[in-house]
Amino acid sequence: MAGSSLLALIDDIATVLDDVSLMTKAATKKTAGVLGDDLALNAQQVSGVKPARELPVVWAVAKGSFLNKTILVPAAVAISFFVPWLVTPLLMLGGAFLCFEGFEKLVHKFLHREEAQAHRHELREALKNPEADLRILEKNKIKGAIRTDFILSAEIIAITLGTVAGESIGMQFLVLSVVAIMITVVVYGLVAGIVKLDDGGLYLSRKDSELAQKAGRGILWLAPYMMKTLSILGTIAMFLVGGGILTHGLPLVYNAIHHFAEGFGNVGSFVVPILADGLFGVLAGAALVAVITPLQQFWAERST
Repeated sequence: MAGSSLLALIDDIATVLDDVSLMTKAATKKTAGVLGDDLALNAQQVSGVKPARELPVVWAVAKGSFLNKTILVPAAVAISFFVPWLVTPLLMLGGAFLCFEGFEKLVHKFLHREEAQAHRHELREALKNPEADLRILEKNKIKGAIRTDFILSAEIIAITLGTVAGESIGMQFLVLSVVAIMITVVVYGLVAGIVKLDDGGLYLSRKDSELAQKAGRGILWLAPYMMKTLSILGTIAMFLVGGGILTHGLPLVYNAIHHFAEGFGNVGSFVVPILADGLFGVLAGAALVAVITPLQQFWAERST
């Protein structure tokens, strides 16, 4: 009897773990777009500090990220338990924010280049000045990165919650916890690798082996392009994921897109909705920026 009970318990645990694994995979696929932007943003946030302090800064931000998620995961489960009707509006809000943030990045990229260049110049000068208090610069970067992480983590948790909203509270908490831990470890592990990529390339370029030197030079050449590519892919993903969330929350739009896609065959029925979600995300982002940016400027002027 005891042996049978133990086997039954093991089987139950295995079943739960299998369910968690399946739902975690589904949730992770849905949050992949946010992860790309999360990775690019955080890698950019910790760049600009002294090379010897890069990894400690990444670790400090990672700890802040874990703290963010210890707040967000219980809050998400509480919302699902007490006010489950709020899950869909929160998802829609998160999708709208993704679209807004993505389009705002495009606006700053193409219309505010001088401000970005001035900021980079100011940062370089601060790093060159031996009398500058770099601890303040470092603390500000850590605080800014943790704030960014909180927003992106909230989006990821909201998307994941929408995936498991129909499950029990215990299962929701377990899946959210697994996704939160996994995402934090993966994102900040990759961020640490990216910010130290140039150091690895420099190390290899100084080796005696000609092959190692070529590999090192290749890494040094690749590193800046890798960061740019991550940023571009992250922005595209924001529109795809944000637009997808919004269209799923608007049945008329969702049905119209899929009805239109049916005329393009099997491949088209898969590709067209993705492109349509991205286009809807861009249009939604443009509309939100057009409305919110003047309000932000008005509030800033009123506060000064």
